[in-house]
Amino acid sequence: MQSSRHGRKGPKLAVMRAVWSGSITFGLVNVPVKAYSATRGHDVSFHQVHDADGGRIRYQRRCEVCGKKIDYDDIDKAYTEDEQTVIITDEDLDALPEAQNDEIEVVQFVPSEQIDPVTLGKSYFLEPQGKSPKSYLLLQQALEDTDRTAVVTFALRQKTRLGVLRVQDKVLVLQTMRWADEIRDVDFPATRSRTKINTKEKKLASALVDQFASDFTPEEFEDTYQVELRKLIDAKLEQGESLDTAATFGETEDESEGEDAEVIDLMQALKSSLDRKRGDRKSSGKSTRQKSSGNTSSSSSRSKSSKSSKSSKTSKSAKKDDSSKSSPSGKSDSSQKKKSQKPAKAEKSTSKRRKSA
Repeated sequence: MQSSRHGRKGPKLAVMRAVWSGSITFGLVNVPVKAYSATRGHDVSFHQVHDADGGRIRYQRRCEVCGKKIDYDDIDKAYTEDEQTVIITDEDLDALPEAQNDEIEVVQFVPSEQIDPVTLGKSYFLEPQGKSPKSYLLLQQALEDTDRTAVVTFALRQKTRLGVLRVQDKVLVLQTMRWADEIRDVDFPATRSRTKINTKEKKLASALVDQFASDFTPEEFEDTYQVELRKLIDAKLEQGESLDTAATFGETEDESEGEDAEVIDLMQALKSSLDRKRGDRKSSGKSTRQKSSGNTSSSSSRSKSSKSSKSSKTSKSAKKDDSSKSSPSGKSDSSQKKKSQKPAKAEKSTSKRRKSA
């Protein structure tokens, strides 16, 4: 799969296992697809041990009637209501009509802004199947051109689900949704408070928002808890139980805790936040300017040295030109003076002859 708009590289389809296969249907158009899980966890996986001797903790499925250990294949589902229990087998579940449904049925095309993010769940990448991906590309193009999201229904793992179809990096993405009755109603009394917010507080809040304004770049964020956990595990593997966690991670005081204690009201909190953010920007700006000034000074010194070398070369060449002009034939200046004196002597002799005549 190609890299996404956020710069991250998606997992290759060759190493992904399809969790569902079927078709998308809208109208009389049928789009065969396979579904792949779009996400994967990165948390460190633990198992449980006895703290006294480190022995693994094992869970066993035992029947409370006969006391025997039960294999997973011999376990059925049951439902109890009013002290009456009914057993539901896998055959009963497979017999439900919706369990055999292998279609993602498009029921609506709605404006994308009408989809509440609270209702969204797990995501799946849909890969086109069949000899030609034309119908897949047609649906993809239709969603992009109309800026709408397809609301769909489908069956997955013996459950009927509501979902949406949207386009991400030219790939159709199926995302599950919560049913309307699964979303809780919320009514916090504090949200109906008549507390007034003055103009200065609004301006400071807006200024603080502007200070933090940026484009979302998910690759810049990391799960710091998992990073520290991995560091702890590696240190324990190397040093054993003698590990000093304080030396490994260091003991740092929470500076924000003391600052929060000094904050008296909302205005002061907003002003302190703005001052802190501006201070961070100034410090980063200074370091940037220092780097650029260092580069500028070095480049100016290089240009000065090159200029001086050029001027010295120019003066040398000028001297050569002057010497060549003064004696183009290679003779000395005294010989040239002798030549200039000959015409003067000839003029004197001519004037004497004229007088005698």
